[in-house]
Amino acid sequence: MTARSHAKAIVERALVAGGAAAWAAHHRRRGIAILAYHNIVPDGLTAVGDVSLHLREGDFRRQLDEIGRRFDVVPLTDVLAGPPRSHRPRVAITFDDAYLGAVTIGVEELARRGFPATMFVPPALLGRRPLWWDSFMPHATASEVGPAPGVRDHALTVCGGRDARVRDCAAREGWPGRSLPDVALTSTEDELAAALRRHSGLVLGSHSWSHPNLTRSTETELLEEMRPPLEWLRQRFDRVIPWLAYPYGLSSPRTAEAARDAGYEAAVLVAGGWARPPIRDLFAVPRVNIPAGLSTSGFALRVSGVYSPRVRQS
Repeated sequence: MTARSHAKAIVERALVAGGAAAWAAHHRRRGIAILAYHNIVPDGLTAVGDVSLHLREGDFRRQLDEIGRRFDVVPLTDVLAGPPRSHRPRVAITFDDAYLGAVTIGVEELARRGFPATMFVPPALLGRRPLWWDSFMPHATASEVGPAPGVRDHALTVCGGRDARVRDCAAREGWPGRSLPDVALTSTEDELAAALRRHSGLVLGSHSWSHPNLTRSTETELLEEMRPPLEWLRQRFDRVIPWLAYPYGLSSPRTAEAARDAGYEAAVLVAGGWARPPIRDLFAVPRVNIPAGLSTSGFALRVSGVYSPRVRQS
């Protein structure tokens, strides 16, 4: 641990011990913190893919225990409901990308506690596939802003965030790739079905069809990305909500309009902090991003709204 990290940990513990997290959560109790997770991996794995997205199992357990002590865990759709029925602040738990670790390890921990959750799924990328940001991004510590901005920016703009295009570009440019453990790949359709059987509180939402940068998509591409995933999910699973998580957290008035036209009721960002019903713009619902590498005290401060991280979006 660096001197800076050590000092930060001391400050975080002091703030929590002094009641800052409890005070902040109490004063936001009429709102809801929608937590944005990505993957959960075994404790023994280190430096997996885009590091900030792969939270260790032990850390996830401790975070869920912290949530259980301080918050009521509610379904995501409660953000559309009226005032809370409890005096405790509320949290909704979401996952993006349908990683195998989230679908197995993460769902197991949620089921054990009876916590509801929403998994946002990009159907075209299912099937034990590596995702481009895990394959090509240089390793970075979770406290850093993000990996190799030039590579990421090129992938999101020139390649439109589309997996096949990014891989073609990587081959041309000679970007170094890496192999990934199975837990850091996407899940299969059967594994999603098993997760729904395992946990009655799990529901599925759409993460678009193939996870592109929607703001760089044509009108035709937007149509192809918006409606098919809802239809695909509803044909295969019973518990599907008409909610969208924007890939990479990137949206625009045009993408929001396309989501409305495709039949979605709401869409979530990656960042933005607490949501405060009634939500004025249901197609820009904020979330609290939860990256890997947080201390227990750091998590308590973040989820209560004392401060927010700079966001790595996927």
